[in-house]
Amino acid sequence: MAIKSEGMFTYHIMQDRERKNLAILELIRKRSPISKAEISRTLGYNIVTITNYLDYYINKKMVLEIGLDISSGGRRPELLELNARIGYVVGVDIGPETISAIVSDLNIKMVSEISYPRPSVNMEDLAPGIASAIEDVIVKSEIEREAVKAVGIGISGIVDYYSGTIRDTDPARGRTKVNFLKLTKAIEERFNAPVFIGNDASCAVFGEKALNPGADVDNLIYVYSDVGCGIIVHGDVYIGSSGCSGEPQIMLKSSQDNDRAQHKKHTFMRPWGVDLGVVFEARKAISKKTPTEILALAGGDAGAITKENVIDAAGKNDKVALEIIRSAGRDLGVRVAYFINFLNPAVVIIGGGIEKAGDIFLDPLKESVRKFAFEEPMNIVKIVPSLLGENAIVMGAAALAAREVFIRA
Repeated sequence: MAIKSEGMFTYHIMQDRERKNLAILELIRKRSPISKAEISRTLGYNIVTITNYLDYYINKKMVLEIGLDISSGGRRPELLELNARIGYVVGVDIGPETISAIVSDLNIKMVSEISYPRPSVNMEDLAPGIASAIEDVIVKSEIEREAVKAVGIGISGIVDYYSGTIRDTDPARGRTKVNFLKLTKAIEERFNAPVFIGNDASCAVFGEKALNPGADVDNLIYVYSDVGCGIIVHGDVYIGSSGCSGEPQIMLKSSQDNDRAQHKKHTFMRPWGVDLGVVFEARKAISKKTPTEILALAGGDAGAITKENVIDAAGKNDKVALEIIRSAGRDLGVRVAYFINFLNPAVVIIGGGIEKAGDIFLDPLKESVRKFAFEEPMNIVKIVPSLLGENAIVMGAAALAAREVFIRA
């Protein structure tokens, strides 16, 4: 059964020229200004090969010669940098509740951004809303539409590259599927630029690797709250056999009582929600008349409580909020310990918004990891909060779009 590769981000399998394009241009992006000799030494390609590629990029004005470096003897080497504004990319995050979009240059420097509530429609009816968001963010950026070289989309849902579909996991929207090629083609035709689509957590983990100096490692996990898990193995995004790796929970598909009972037993494999259940726990405490600042921060309306209210209350040493946040950290830490034992990453990034609670959340999480992870992988792993925060998906989608521009240079 063949993978439907059109419309999906490029992972792992590349032709020799594509791989060299990506390696050279990504190194220039990260290390500008840089000399030809340093590129050759870093990548292990001979100087003739590097010169041929660079001459091609310079001729296309994709790379600029910007002056001479200091020399320890002999001819001073020419310094090079990426011409980041020769083109632009659009990143889109189709989240459970919002559609966000940015325009960035090829250095993934944001030029403009917008965010709208996600329309309450089935997955197959999302194309007009996505196209409108892209149109609006391009207009806001004041760049010409023709300057957009690629669009990257990160979407919450189960991606299946064999069937060419994405399935919404929200029961309120009917858990519908959409053909992602149909979705990307509709957007391509409107903007005359290639469109690539991928899972939200995969975009987030790539965004952190590309833009977070502390996450530029070969083996990395991005834990997107309870929603998903982005994985990088040997320097590239791991998507599994069909594109749907990184789902950290078990799914209950049966309504049978015995199946429900069995599902309920597996506490740390059940879904908790993007807020890790902190809003539910806060409302439960309030329903029991437990004194807490959380209700006041929500304007006195228990139905309006957000995870931010709980985090803010914890920051004010509210006892109820502190215990809710710490409990969420301990619970997620068990799952993180499992990931560490299973994949042995160098870095685990905690994202999805809950990391804003800082050490109140992260210290109990790390405590669980110390209890449940094997000593050897635990001793080398770093557990850190997301640098990109809630922009991780949209920035990662833009970074993956820029990567596609580099591959096809």
